[in-house]
Amino acid sequence: MFGPHETNLGRGRALSGRHTAYYAARAAGGAGLLVTEIASVHESDWPYERAPLAAECGPGWSEIVSAVRPHGTLVLAGLGHSGSQGSSAYSQTALWAPSRVPDVATRELPMELGDAEITALIEGFASSAGIAAESDVDGVELNAGQHSILRQFLSGLTNVRSDAWGTDKARLLREVLAAVRSRLGDRLLGVRLCCDELAPWAGITPEHAVQHVRQIADSVDYLVVVRGSAMAGSATRPDLHTDPGFNVELCGEIRSGMDILAPIVLQGSVVDPAQAQRALDEGVADLVEMTRAQIADPELVSKTAAGQRIRPCSLSNAKCLVRDNRNPIVTCTAEPRSGHETVDPAPDGRDAPIPVLVVGGGPAGLEAARVLAGRGHRVRLAERSAELGGALRLAALVGGRSRLGTLADWLIEQVYALGVDVHTGVEVGLPELDTAEHVLLATGSRQGRREFSSTAAANVLDDGEFYTRVLRDGVPAALPAGPIVVHDPVGGPVGVGTAELVVAAGVETAIVTPDQVVGTQLAVTGDLAAANARLQQAGVTLHKSSLLREVRAGGATLENRFTGRQQEIRCATVIHCGHRLPEDILGEQRPELPLAGDCVAPRTVHEAILEGRRAALELVSRSKTLAGAG
Repeated sequence: MFGPHETNLGRGRALSGRHTAYYAARAAGGAGLLVTEIASVHESDWPYERAPLAAECGPGWSEIVSAVRPHGTLVLAGLGHSGSQGSSAYSQTALWAPSRVPDVATRELPMELGDAEITALIEGFASSAGIAAESDVDGVELNAGQHSILRQFLSGLTNVRSDAWGTDKARLLREVLAAVRSRLGDRLLGVRLCCDELAPWAGITPEHAVQHVRQIADSVDYLVVVRGSAMAGSATRPDLHTDPGFNVELCGEIRSGMDILAPIVLQGSVVDPAQAQRALDEGVADLVEMTRAQIADPELVSKTAAGQRIRPCSLSNAKCLVRDNRNPIVTCTAEPRSGHETVDPAPDGRDAPIPVLVVGGGPAGLEAARVLAGRGHRVRLAERSAELGGALRLAALVGGRSRLGTLADWLIEQVYALGVDVHTGVEVGLPELDTAEHVLLATGSRQGRREFSSTAAANVLDDGEFYTRVLRDGVPAALPAGPIVVHDPVGGPVGVGTAELVVAAGVETAIVTPDQVVGTQLAVTGDLAAANARLQQAGVTLHKSSLLREVRAGGATLENRFTGRQQEIRCATVIHCGHRLPEDILGEQRPELPLAGDCVAPRTVHEAILEGRRAALELVSRSKTLAGAG
């Protein structure tokens, strides 16, 4: 199953041709069932700028069905209403909700629905289902999980009404189901149901969920068991800090409490086909949703059936979590073509072979070599260090981020399987570049500048030095006794993860950031609140809004960036997690050569892989042009 998720692929509030191409790629790859991006059933709901509106989705649903059905894939239309978890920024109207309870994230106070609005909401679900049926979809899935007014009516956190809609909290869901069924006929009807809000003092618990399921099981064709609420937003779709398959136990609990055994769908970071198979074999679920896994590899099902290794999903949320004010289009760290199927050329194909030297064995160089070799070219890859993987290997050593290593392993496995001539521990110089016919530079990055002073006696390590020279089996070794200060001027995952790793080794740890919140860039991946909770629970001292000014033996000077007030802190070692700079010596000497990844500008693994692929395809295109001109 390829589940519903925000994509930002829409044109206005309608589904677009990019949606069609996106879903068609997963159907061609073997997905058995897909649910389209959740469409708002009433114009009062406009949760993000390009959120689909069901009234405008009919043509898009029809196009998707036409593109997907030849592959044997079922198409269901996702329908919902965000309620108090929506946004008034676009509609410029009050948010709808069961009660006047402010949303815990936005703090916005919604309006309490009266009978007229509730009637309009029910009719909105029904009419939207009718539009979907007319578009020839195979059914609809209703959202009663995260970002859902149906869940808000079910929950004591958000429904404090004293009327019949409050004393019988499942009433709205039952009436919506009946209204939708009347428009669908015998088409499929599924429900994405929150079965644990992780707020047991007033929210939905598994015990409540069992009661809800018993009331609706004979009205639906399947149930997707999910968790989370506004109180625990990141729990619905956590990042790589949460183990895959986190809802297995919850699924089992719901199934064991059901009177009518409606088909159950396992959702929850399932990215390994073997784990999915175990869930089916053990009767935990009847279907398995593998959404992020199929964003990472659209051919997941067909590759699994053929016994091939799939492109791994790191679960980092770095590029597939798109509900933020930048309005990014859904894509994937490991597969940059995801979401861009209509504008990016497929990297596959065959060419007349040419010899290519790829300099650098990090993610950009590995992806370039993989694409070139896959197209039939004779590729030699030279890496100056003793092993392949580059910055991606270092990133996988950061506390809580070991899953990134699976992507490095996959890239390395691919280049060897494709016959790339790999040389490690080799320094490539200008003479070799001058003799090579085709060259691609992916030489990576080096440590950047330090914006603080340090005395000769101070023990200061850059993060790269720490992970390659000091860390042994996940434990810091050979450091002076005393507190460790992690300096994080970037606000990304490296500083936070390093502090977590150090404090877990039993070392007194502090983190210094110029931001008012530690790890501010983690908001993009949904880990910001959880990361700050982990740091505080582990006992890390947080020095926020602070600049590191000087490091000396035994101590460091901090300065508040707003007031200029300075303070002294104890410090035996500083780990500097700052920005890096391009390793661009070869590129400066041979500016005509194509560059990719950190040697252009150090960023994330996504940009490295994307540019490695683009540079490879551009090199091939250029060679064809030159050959034609010759």
